[in-house]
This record gives sequence, structure tokens and C-alpha cells, in this order.
Amino acid sequence: MEKFIFAREGMMKLPPGLRFQPTDEELVFEYLKRKVLSWPLPASIIPEINVCQFDPWDLPGDIEQERYFFSNNEAKYPNGNRINRATASGYWKATGLDRQIGSSSKNHALGMKKTLVFYRGKTPDASRTDWIMHEYRLVSLGTVACNYFPLTKNSDQNSSDQIEKWVLCRIFMKKRNSEINQACNDERIANVAVTPQPRFYDLMTREKIVFDSVSSSSSSSSSSVITEVSSNGEDLDEGSSSGRNFF
Repeated sequence: MEKFIFAREGMMKLPPGLRFQPTDEELVFEYLKRKVLSWPLPASIIPEINVCQFDPWDLPGDIEQERYFFSNNEAKYPNGNRINRATASGYWKATGLDRQIGSSSKNHALGMKKTLVFYRGKTPDASRTDWIMHEYRLVSLGTVACNYFPLTKNSDQNSSDQIEKWVLCRIFMKKRNSEINQACNDERIANVAVTPQPRFYDLMTREKIVFDSVSSSSSSSSSSVITEVSSNGEDLDEGSSSGRNFF
């Protein structure tokens, strides 16, 4: 129980606003290799826990984020090399091919990356879930000795045993396509709500509107003139009658 609490506390050592997102190369070279050789780690935020003793949703940390653990591989049978990957509710099953992890400055492979999927239940009725695990393991320690952190007695004598013992696991839940599409739609709707929509004008319609407005203004102006003349109708009648008298 104390180890489990320590694992939870280890995941909370990052300052607010920072996330732990190492690359595959950094996980192998900067964390797993140092763990095997008993060198100081860049940050003590990866807890030690046997991941197969817990279901993926019961492991410490935020299940909505990627979680990292140093774990021990346990043999499924006393005299065999097969790894025990069974949990209380299911098992981890390898999928695809293992991928080599090499250094960007070296041409040799130092580690391997295995992808596993969690199945709930027992075969042959087990159902595949969205839980994914990337398991990193060392295949060699490299040929160049480290000048900053000399080998300790433990790492010097048992380095090969430590390579077989320790793995580094990244566990996360894969998002389904429907969830990804929904997230994209929500983001698109949010952007549409914030971004003003462009306005399009129909030039033909606009010219017609302008013409109609001019016509209406002209007609209204004419009507105003007629109204003004008609309001002075008496003068016009007198003038016209006087005009008729002149002719």
C-alpha cells in the first residue's frame, strides 16, 4: 500500500502547467538505461510498480493522460521465458512487430518497443478494449562508457540481469474515431461561433436594388413636387385663368 501511495505521489511532482511527454529515445536512453545501471534519473517521476498486478484503469495517475511506470517482467511459468501479462480482469496481448529504438547519434539499436492491447475477460470470449501499452526494453547498454556516472558495483555485476528485469511501460487509452470526429466537430462549431462569417453580395441584385431605390426616390421626389404644386392649386388656377385672359 505504501508503494502504491508513493507511485501516486511520484506522478504529481511536476510543476503546474507542465506535462511529461518524453520521446521513445528519451525513455530508453535517459530513463530505462539509467534505471538499469543505477544512475541518477533526470527526474524521479516514474514510479515502480508491477503493471500486471492491476487492471489498467486501477493504476495510479490520471486515466485521461498517458502514464509511465518502471515494471518487472515476471515469468508465467517457473521454467519458462514466457512473460505473465494476466491481470485480475483480463490480459495484455502483443500486437504488431517490435520496433527498434536507436540513438540519433549512434547507428546501433539500444532498445525495443512492443505494443500491447488489453483484452477484458478470458480467451476465447475476451473482448478487446481501447487500452494500449507501449513496453520498452533494453537489448544492450551500448559500447561507450559514461564518464559522468561510473558503474556501481551492483550495475557492473548484474547489468545483464537488470536488462532482463526492468521494462518501462507507457499506458494510455486510445481515442475512438467517433470521439475524434466529435472533438473535431465541436472545435469547428466553436471556431464558427467565434469567427465572423464573410458577407457575400450579388452584384446583379445590388444593382437592381440601387435602381429600385433610385426609382423610388425619384418617384417620391416627383410626388413631392406634385403635392407641392397641388397645394398651391388656387394660385395656379388664378394664374391659368389670368393667362387665359391674356391670350
